[in-house]
Amino acid sequence: MDKFLIVGLGNPGDKYDNTRHNIGFDILDFFCKKNESKFESSRLGDLATISVKGRKVFLLKPTTYMNLSGKSVKYWMKEKNIRIDNLLVISDDLNLPIGKIRFRSKGSSGGHNGLENIESSLNSKEYSRLRIGISNEENKINQIDFVLGRFSDSEYKILFSNFEIILNSLNSFVLSGINETMNNYNN
Repeated sequence: MDKFLIVGLGNPGDKYDNTRHNIGFDILDFFCKKNESKFESSRLGDLATISVKGRKVFLLKPTTYMNLSGKSVKYWMKEKNIRIDNLLVISDDLNLPIGKIRFRSKGSSGGHNGLENIESSLNSKEYSRLRIGISNEENKINQIDFVLGRFSDSEYKILFSNFEIILNSLNSFVLSGINETMNNYNN
């Protein structure tokens, strides 16, 4: 039976809850709840297990902090015997408009430290990723404060309106693979 690992990037701790950089955590929380599962604290991350039409899917929120996410991803891929083509990493993207989603089957980190660390830990850029737009149109100068800031009500409304589409796209990744998912969901 194929097994999958879907990783949401973010930083652990209350002070990072609902920040732009933690959109990966937020999406996995929503996906986990919709599938009536719960995260358990485990080694190097919080882990939940769900089933998508009989396929086992592990949901991982690394607790290593964003810039060291690769350690957690590598550990759980080995621990659960996950093939790299069954890995999907969800991250924020400053260069995409708020709420826009973009799947990629491989590629560069685009300057995202969490993705860079995963690439380094796996020694590969050949893994699927889902980037969620958090747009930095108004504030190009101080990116750190921006990504660690909380969403405005209007931003959160845009994002939340896309959550069901994002959840459907995660199911598509598991059931149909990255290529079909890119064709159907890149907007």
